[in-house]
Amino acid sequence: MKKISMSNTALGAALLALSIAATVPSASAHTGATHGKGDAAASISTEDKAFGRQGDPKEITRSITIDMDDTMRFGPADITVKQGETIRFIVKNNGKLMHEMVLGTIAILKEHGEMMRVHPAMEHDEPYLTHVSPGEKQEMIWQFSKPGDFNYACLVAGHFEAGMIGRIKVAAK
Repeated sequence: MKKISMSNTALGAALLALSIAATVPSASAHTGATHGKGDAAASISTEDKAFGRQGDPKEITRSITIDMDDTMRFGPADITVKQGETIRFIVKNNGKLMHEMVLGTIAILKEHGEMMRVHPAMEHDEPYLTHVSPGEKQEMIWQFSKPGDFNYACLVAGHFEAGMIGRIKVAAK
């Protein structure tokens, strides 16, 4: 696996932040505000990630509620879905702190977490993450187009390191 130097990581994060800020004028990162998902049906991304792609609300297979709280745990912490399923995640923050749910591989989550530590005010609005203020809930729709083992985590500073991570097993068709 190729190692990325810190200067390349910082440069990449800065370019990503500038790119996102130019295209998402009102997004707010980790400040207590939720990201505006806009009209999801009108803006569904076709970009494939290693862990799937944004789901179409018209093709939801089932809903899964994810609870978060200040014990730095998700409930449930393990989920199994079938390849091709489109899941509506109902993400509830039962705590008093800001939490988030970010889908990805362990490598992607660690990289994103590092970028957030270096650039805590980085603005972004991606379909594979949702920020949830205390006492609130948000929805995220994701299609698991590829089989494999993936994860979800809270990347608010210190939460991932405290163990706020869950697992998703995507069973092949």
